[in-house]
Amino acid sequence: MQLSQAKPLRGTITVPGDKSISHRAVMFGALAQGTTHITGFLMGEDCLSTIDCFRRMGVSIEVSDAEVVVHGVGLHGLTPPAQSLYTGNSGTTTRLLCGILAGQNFDVSLSGDASIQKRPMGRVIAPLRQMGAIIDGVNGNYCPLTIHAGTQLHGIEYTMPVASAQLKSAILLAGLYADGPTCVIEPAPSRDHTERMLRALGAQVESNGCTVRIHPLKDLQAKDIAVPADISSAAFFLVAGAIVPGSEITIQNVGINPTRTGILDVLRDMGADITMTNVRDDMEPVCDLTIRASKLHGTTIGGDLIPRLIDELPVLAVAAAFAEGETRICDAQELKVKESNRIAAMVTELTRAGADAEETEDGMIIRGGKPLHGAAFETYHDHRIAMSMAVCALGCTGESEIVNPDVVAISYPNFFDTLSALGG
Repeated sequence: MQLSQAKPLRGTITVPGDKSISHRAVMFGALAQGTTHITGFLMGEDCLSTIDCFRRMGVSIEVSDAEVVVHGVGLHGLTPPAQSLYTGNSGTTTRLLCGILAGQNFDVSLSGDASIQKRPMGRVIAPLRQMGAIIDGVNGNYCPLTIHAGTQLHGIEYTMPVASAQLKSAILLAGLYADGPTCVIEPAPSRDHTERMLRALGAQVESNGCTVRIHPLKDLQAKDIAVPADISSAAFFLVAGAIVPGSEITIQNVGINPTRTGILDVLRDMGADITMTNVRDDMEPVCDLTIRASKLHGTTIGGDLIPRLIDELPVLAVAAAFAEGETRICDAQELKVKESNRIAAMVTELTRAGADAEETEDGMIIRGGKPLHGAAFETYHDHRIAMSMAVCALGCTGESEIVNPDVVAISYPNFFDTLSALGG
């Protein structure tokens, strides 16, 4: 994919549906009694992997351009798949399935692509084993995993080592099948899409600060779900609009769940001109976001902010490269075990463009303001690296190339079409 330095980016766009919410809508719809109609569903490879896994366990799911229709089988209605479940590149599918499968009465194996097989599952497996789940893995904690039909799961109180929505969700989902309440205590609040959706479907979920408690129940009740646009996908256009002079972009119907809006807080702190209009709330709060070209300055990103913008850190690193002054990203060790080591990847690729970027143990330091030039950027088979470097290319002099651009299909199949429509 060839890109050139951009003229002003202007227009109104809609980005794909929220990836996290799309996964959960299919999973929870499958476990509910009744039919769930999902609009705004993200037709990316990761979410399609979730659909495939539940179809293999006997759930009827219809997919059209307008909606996804899930015919739920109830908490205890899944059937054994004929073969191992394949989760593709999706960490969300893999980890949340561990919690659901721990409560089933049949043995099942699951695995994913080469990237998933390298990602540690020990954080999820450990608390599930405490609950009574019987799980085997390669070297104990890596895919392929086999989850055995075991004894009754027990409710536990679990203090999480890191703030992770995937880990929290896996434990809460297993808690639906436990013999008593399950309590999860986080070091900082992570995204709460699971809690919101489970409550809407009838589960008894109590949240108090960093503590979440769920009670077992007989069944969830189906409810139609409108998936808002994914703020993680909007993030690329928020940064592009901020760094390309003369730009003004409006992104419609973006989810602004408070556990996900760290990207807005940081960009505003860096001096970005962002306005919110048409604010409304259903199961999730949404609004229209408008970004205008801005003179950015450096900042520090760390602490409790990290769980609220973990997926947006690669593109925030791009914003930092075009900002005046120094930006420090810290407390972000989790980036090392995403689809790629995103710390090393972003430092390498930004340096390739002439940026002053330095890797640290838990993040990176970027000294912004240097003129950047085009280059051939690697993607590391990571959709967020690919889109981040495409945004970077818009602000670089000369021509740039994105190697293996098709990886964007994991979360945003039409990313380059949207970029082109804005004038990129």
